[in-house]
Amino acid sequence: MRDFQYLEPASVEEASRMLAELEDEEARLSAGGTALILTMRQRMLKPTHLISLAKIERLRGIEFDAQAGLRIGALSRHSDIARSPLVRQHYPVLASMAERVANPQVRNQGTIGGNLCYGDPSTDPPACLLALDATVVLGSTRGERTMPLEEFIVDYFETALEPDEVLVEIRVPPLPAGASGIYSRFLRTAAEHRPLVSVALVARRDGASCHEARLAVGASTPMPMRLRRAEEFLLGKTVSAAVAAQAADIVAQDIEPISDSRGSADFRRDMVRAVARRTICELFELSIDEGVSA
Repeated sequence: MRDFQYLEPASVEEASRMLAELEDEEARLSAGGTALILTMRQRMLKPTHLISLAKIERLRGIEFDAQAGLRIGALSRHSDIARSPLVRQHYPVLASMAERVANPQVRNQGTIGGNLCYGDPSTDPPACLLALDATVVLGSTRGERTMPLEEFIVDYFETALEPDEVLVEIRVPPLPAGASGIYSRFLRTAAEHRPLVSVALVARRDGASCHEARLAVGASTPMPMRLRRAEEFLLGKTVSAAVAAQAADIVAQDIEPISDSRGSADFRRDMVRAVARRTICELFELSIDEGVSA
């Protein structure tokens, strides 16, 4: 790695000023550093300045309010989210996702804010947070602004973060009564840490009756995405294994999967269909084969 200057701002505003002042330099923000240090070692990035966010208290903490919902500071580690009693009580699907991110080393070092800002589609948090209808708070010297996570994720490794902005926190609204969620992922081999497919479903239901559904797919698409046509298909239905299969077909039809060394577009589409079907059946406590002809 090349030499670089290491800066430690004490506030979001100070970090924003540093980014603005170093606009003509190769400056990078550092949170957990799990992805950043790897790309630096591989010489994919050669920053002149690293701006550490570690001393900014505004970016820390996990809090819950019955009216406002969950606040997750951007510097919260994946392991913090997985172990948080507040998350486990009020958003068990989020805790379930966080405890499976990558590997123990990454979970104990990597941060949720760094994960979202990196924009890698083959990570776990974005799809799960999309299904939870999360928003992000972005800060700079101009103040703070809030936007839906769906708008923050712009494209493959691209976000709506402005050059002088810092991701401050993630907010998740309260789950309505009767709502629960499932996060599913498919790995090509047990040794892999990055999912080939991820599917998150949050639904409000009464037995097998679906009153609301939010379904998101990640890892096999250029960016995680909500599948609104499948959500609308489930709305108001008594969900059976056959209905789950039909919804999964809609999901598979509505994505444009990527094709790379890990899997072709056709293979990824088939696996998205299979994982979506299993996820819907699991949430509605159905046997995947019940009522489905061979």
